[in-house]
Amino acid sequence: MFKTVIIMFMAVSAGTVGDILLAKGMKEMGDISAMNLRGIMDAAFRALATPKLIIGTVMLAIFFFLWLAVLSWEDLSVALPMQALNYVLVAFLSQYFLHETVTPLRWAGTMLVCVGVMMITKSGGAN
Repeated sequence: MFKTVIIMFMAVSAGTVGDILLAKGMKEMGDISAMNLRGIMDAAFRALATPKLIIGTVMLAIFFFLWLAVLSWEDLSVALPMQALNYVLVAFLSQYFLHETVTPLRWAGTMLVCVGVMMITKSGGAN
C-alpha cells in the first residue's frame, strides 16, 4: 500500500501541475470559443509552440504512465479515489497561480473529499 500511496502522490502532483499549466497557457492564448475555424487552427498551431502547454502536456503524460503502473498492482476501487486528491492540489494551486477565488464552501467540500480518500485508502490496507 505504501508504494501505491507514493506513486499516486507523484501521479496526482504531475497531473495537477499539468492541469494548472494548461489552464494558465490557454487563458493567455484567449477564449477560443468565439473564434472561427481559422482562428481555432491558428490557436492550435500557437499552442504547439507555447512552453506552458507543452510542459503541461508532458506532465499529464507522466501522470498517465504512473497511473498505468498503479493499475497494474492495485485495486481500482482503492486507486481511483486517490485521484481525488487532485481536488485539493487544484484548489490550492489555482488560488495562488491562477488567482482564482476558492470559497470556504469549496474548501469544506475539498476537505470532505480528503476524509473520504483516507477512509478508502485505509480500507485497502486491510486486505
